[in-house]
Amino acid sequence: MSTQFHKSPVFATETARIADQLKRVYEGPAWLGPSLKEILSDVREGAAAARSIHSAHTIWELVLHIAAWMKIARERLSATETRDHTEQENWPPVMGSWEDALKTLDNEQHELKRAILAFPDHRLHETAPASETQSFYVLLHGVIQHTAYHAGQIVFLKKK
Repeated sequence: MSTQFHKSPVFATETARIADQLKRVYEGPAWLGPSLKEILSDVREGAAAARSIHSAHTIWELVLHIAAWMKIARERLSATETRDHTEQENWPPVMGSWEDALKTLDNEQHELKRAILAFPDHRLHETAPASETQSFYVLLHGVIQHTAYHAGQIVFLKKK
């Protein structure tokens, strides 16, 4: 294991620590293996659109879904009322180019990271919109775990 994992970085805030975890799962270095950006770096449009498993989502659909949840989480950080997402927000339709999808994902990751860094630590344990029991803390860690989960699916789909 490289030295980048041996020393724990020092963070001034818990939100800075959470933003770092988002950065690691998306850009690296990720403890779990390659980051999502690394996983997607060699995926071309044809492979991204291929439905290699009949009942599974495509890589492209998964990328849009990951980006959608980054956006949903970001919006919930500043929401003043409870609003659940629609099915189309959860699983956006494939439109545009593969390059556009990757740009959307990259943008949503950067915007979420910026929103996390601006979010006050003292609010992390407040209840997040669209849930009666989920805190902002759980929401933010959940979107990071969600990204890692789907990154694993993408790795599997690349091997099909």
